Order: sequence, then C-alpha cells, then structure tokens
Amino acid sequence: MSDAAAIAAGLAAVRGRIERACERAGRSPSTVDLLAVPKTHPAAAVRAAYAVGQRSFGENRVQELTAKAREVADLADLRWHQIGSLQTNKVRELLAVPGLELVHSLDRVRLADELQRELVLVGRRLGVLLQIHATDEATKHGCVPADAMALLAHVQARCPRLEVRGVMAMGPLAGEPSPVFARVLALRDELRRTSGLPLPIASLGMSDDLDDAIAMGSTLVRVGTAVFGARG
Repeated sequence: MSDAAAIAAGLAAVRGRIERACERAGRSPSTVDLLAVPKTHPAAAVRAAYAVGQRSFGENRVQELTAKAREVADLADLRWHQIGSLQTNKVRELLAVPGLELVHSLDRVRLADELQRELVLVGRRLGVLLQIHATDEATKHGCVPADAMALLAHVQARCPRLEVRGVMAMGPLAGEPSPVFARVLALRDELRRTSGLPLPIASLGMSDDLDDAIAMGSTLVRVGTAVFGARG
C-alpha cells in the first residue's frame, strides 16, 4: 500500500471511530471535528490527506508548521492549528502562516500579551484555546486549573485581539483518561459562567484516547499516528 493510500485508509478508520463513539454517546458526528497532525511527516502527507477531504491540520512546532504550510501553499481552504507549547519569540513567525485558524496553547499572561501586541501590528484577530494542565505529569504544559479564571479575565480585559473559543488538554500517559477530561469540561463550564463567553471548543483526545474524550464531550480530537502512521 502506498503512503497516500495508507493515509486515506487511516483517515477513513479514524472517521469511523469518531462516528461510532458519537453513536455510543448519543451525539451527532457533526459535533466533533478531526484535526490531523502530520508531526514529523513530510508535506506530501498533508497533500495525501487533503486529497481525501481533510482540511484542518495541526503542528506542535512553529518551525515545522511554517515550513509545511509554505510547501502546500497552493492548496485552497487549508486551516492550520498550532497545538504545541508556544514561545513568545515565535509568535511573529506563527502569525505569518497563511490559513492560521486557532492556537490551542495559550497558557500564560505573557504569551497572551505578546499575541495581542503582534496581532495589533498585523491588524487581525485570532482564535485561541486555554491550554489546561490537567494532570500531575511534569512533561506536560499548560495553565493549572486554579489559574485559568485569572488568565481568561486578563485576556478579556487586556487582549481584545484574542478570541478565546474554549479549552485544550491532554489525557494522562497512563490510567483512565475520562476523569481528566471530565475535570477539564467542568472547568470549561465554570469559565463559561464567569466570563459569559460560549467557549464552544473542547480540544480533548488523541489517537489512543479519542473514544473516551468523545464520550465525555470533546468537540475536537487531535490525531496523528492513527492517520499518518508512526513518527520518524
């Protein structure tokens, strides 16, 4: 099987998983978006997924996102998400990416302020998610739940170019992911009540735990290896 055929099969399989998980949860599959994450895979992988209808793609590293977006700039309607931890010195480079739609990793005031400053300079707005550090694992990044309210309040008061659309979190490396996802969704509900924002997006679930995430209420799953295969 060619790489393109394998990617097409991977996408079909993941879409099937999403449909079945939604059916079990009593949800419509239209309530869950699939973000394909071609991390470490070449731009040809993006083209292969695009050829079978995928339009939303995410990357962890700004440098890789920038390079890949440049290579597939001829593809129409491509939407890019930055899902990895974002350094303030990479903000300007990130904002230059055509089709940048959403940043999943807003986790601190300093980053919000830098995004606001650069967005004023380029004259645009940007959708962001609050990244929540929902486990005790030191390898993960994000805003701890206790600080999320203050971060959102700062964005609302000082960063009008940022549109906070929801939350993002990662499940645990080991153990049952559902309780983690439930805590994040409960936090989102609290943030909704306090801020008055709709916060429609819950970016929860990846290749290994997307079924659990959908059962708990995820509206966006970030899938890499189940679509593109093992990373190089």
